[in-house]
Amino acid sequence: MATVVEKPEKTDKIPTAVAAPAARKVSRPMVLAAILIAWLVLFAVLRGRQTLTLAAADLTGLHRWLNDVNDTIGANRNSNPLFLYFFNEIRLGIDNLVTFVQSLISQPTGDRPVPQIGWLGVVGLAGYVSWVVGNWRVALLAVAGFTFFGLQGLWQESMDTLALTLSAVLVALLIGIPLGVWAGLSDRFNRIMTPFLDFMQTMPTFVYLAPLTLIFLIGGASAVITTVIYAAPPAIRITAHAIRSVPETTVEAADSLGTTRSQQLVKVLLPMSKRTVVMGVNQTIMAALAMVTIAALIDAPGLGKTVVQALQSLDVGTAFNAGLAIVVMAIVLDRVTTAAAGRAEEARRSGGRLLTWRRPLLAAGGIAVAVLVYLSHTFVWAAEFPGDGSTGRHIASAADTTTTWLQDHLSGLTNALRDVITNGLLNPFQTLLTDSPWWLVGATLVALGAVLGGWRAGATAAACVALLVGTGLWSDSMTTLASTAVATVLVMLLGAVFGVWMGRSLLVDRLVRPTLDAAQVMPPFVYLVPFLALFGATRFTAIVAAVVYAAPVAIKIIADGVRNVPESTVEAATSAGCNTWQIITKVQLPMARSALTLATNQGLIYVLSMVVVGGLVGAGALGYDVVAGFSQGELYGKGLAAGLAIVLLGVMFDRITQAAARRTRA
Repeated sequence: MATVVEKPEKTDKIPTAVAAPAARKVSRPMVLAAILIAWLVLFAVLRGRQTLTLAAADLTGLHRWLNDVNDTIGANRNSNPLFLYFFNEIRLGIDNLVTFVQSLISQPTGDRPVPQIGWLGVVGLAGYVSWVVGNWRVALLAVAGFTFFGLQGLWQESMDTLALTLSAVLVALLIGIPLGVWAGLSDRFNRIMTPFLDFMQTMPTFVYLAPLTLIFLIGGASAVITTVIYAAPPAIRITAHAIRSVPETTVEAADSLGTTRSQQLVKVLLPMSKRTVVMGVNQTIMAALAMVTIAALIDAPGLGKTVVQALQSLDVGTAFNAGLAIVVMAIVLDRVTTAAAGRAEEARRSGGRLLTWRRPLLAAGGIAVAVLVYLSHTFVWAAEFPGDGSTGRHIASAADTTTTWLQDHLSGLTNALRDVITNGLLNPFQTLLTDSPWWLVGATLVALGAVLGGWRAGATAAACVALLVGTGLWSDSMTTLASTAVATVLVMLLGAVFGVWMGRSLLVDRLVRPTLDAAQVMPPFVYLVPFLALFGATRFTAIVAAVVYAAPVAIKIIADGVRNVPESTVEAATSAGCNTWQIITKVQLPMARSALTLATNQGLIYVLSMVVVGGLVGAGALGYDVVAGFSQGELYGKGLAAGLAIVLLGVMFDRITQAAARRTRA
């Protein structure tokens, strides 16, 4: 049988051996590098052209229009129905609340030269309330802390700050907890609220001041209203999370017993979420205290006013003494509310039996406090804090002496560090941003947003760039952007080093995390004082303060991300012969990319907030524009536009980094 040899079929396919190489996919880092190289090349050609520079005393048409709006509102405040029957009534109600609380603990009322409850009663109340909601340790801390305010010679300033904080927290909780419960029960309402809460928590604290003074004027009432708006989001968000975290099986069991919706809320959902709600109260108090101190810029009384005046006059000793009082108040309020959350959890688990043995002691303590309140209300010696504040003068003198010593002995080191960062990083990047044509920087920001976060982030960046140009403060915005970017790079370097260290060692985490938690309690103003002593009134002071302020949150996020890398993956890399450096750089950090991106997001927002506050100590740019707008009437419109520019930078940073984080997780 003949063998049939088949001819090979013709084909258009190229043999594998000589096939054309497949097209390579362009990676994201390559695209980013190409964008930056193109920017540098065009900068070299077009430097100094179309930079939209505006002198400090110059105003644009928008700024003059905003000044006119301010003048018109001021002229019609008592005749316009919207103000007469709405805004003025809100201001009057808040003002009455603030005045009432101040009359109780800080300000004289009527013919009385002292408040209704003097220092002895306030200290007794602070200790008793701390004991009731927490334990005897936090009660001792509260008594010691409040006594320390008097020894510093800052009793009335501290009580004014406490009065504004308590007033704001009360209103914020009355608004925030019901809204949080609603958001926890309703998916639709939660979806509506989430974008607003994200936006409100993105904005730096400075931004709230200018537009609200336009409506409510300056003073304590405006400070409380501003603080309520700033402090309510944590209460809403955490309460909603608490309601949603109640196990579904528990809700189903209550439903099977025939409970109504309101009964489920009162008897099941709220009791089981009590601890988390109390933690929401903690966050609200911390946010309120931070905002009340900054509201000194709109003439709010208290410790913040003392710090602002001292910073503006470069009086480090006075600023340190008042800043220390703010720190002590923050620690006391934080410890008390944290202990209250722990007490709530213990009471829930025990069905309230823990309180039985305490009732006689609580009754006796209540009687003792009532006696102290009576004495402080009746006798001047128990109403006015004894002493002349010599402890505060010693603290201020020691701070001044330390500042002088540091400037005399460490100026070489601090100046060298300042010059390295300023000349090596800040000045070149600021020059690149401010001396490039505005459209080139704008196009670069849009392109970076699109590559990092997708087309939506790019569109958001485009809108923000257009509005930044419209504010007339492009150059100042780029100066603020440069400081923010440099500080964020330093934050991420610190975050990576300490975050990896904490993530790889539980011992280091236990030692370092309490310090990071304490650092996050302190209001932003406090960070400026020590670095003002070290570096003087320069923009570098604001950058260092911003790094120290933002680093704790970045470090904790990165540490948690590194710790969440599966142990089996690390063990596999170790068995493959990888050393520690290789495990960190090739395994743990790449697998924690989403945590790194989230840390960048939070670091940017915190840094922007602090860099703007640094306008008080020579940082200039948008922060200075806002401060100048409060102090110089003709610059009010410019300050308002600067607040808008800060919002736009914050929104752009937030949207790009959040979108990048989502793409990383995907």
